[in-house]
Amino acid sequence: MYFTEHAKLQKLMEATRLPVAYELRDHVLAGGLLSYGYDAAANYRDAARYVDEILRGARPADLPVEQTTKFLLVINLKTAKALGIAIPKDMLLRADEVIQ
Repeated sequence: MYFTEHAKLQKLMEATRLPVAYELRDHVLAGGLLSYGYDAAANYRDAARYVDEILRGARPADLPVEQTTKFLLVINLKTAKALGIAIPKDMLLRADEVIQ
């Protein structure tokens, strides 16, 4: 439910007026305050690379285990304003994406 019902989850958070930090960008697009988490698109590309290597004959046991190296900070200024929260300029400058 957490991944598929982010719009409904955000409506519940709006009703409580709680600022919430999420892991995924999709929640911020649905109206959440901010997210800081892995780049899902990059993870899918990495997984596709692994599948490609296996289909080309690589042994899965020989492939290295990798961890996420790219994290995204996404901030929704519209939500921050609605909650009466001032986001520091330093944080806005570090954000990968700022939603107006």
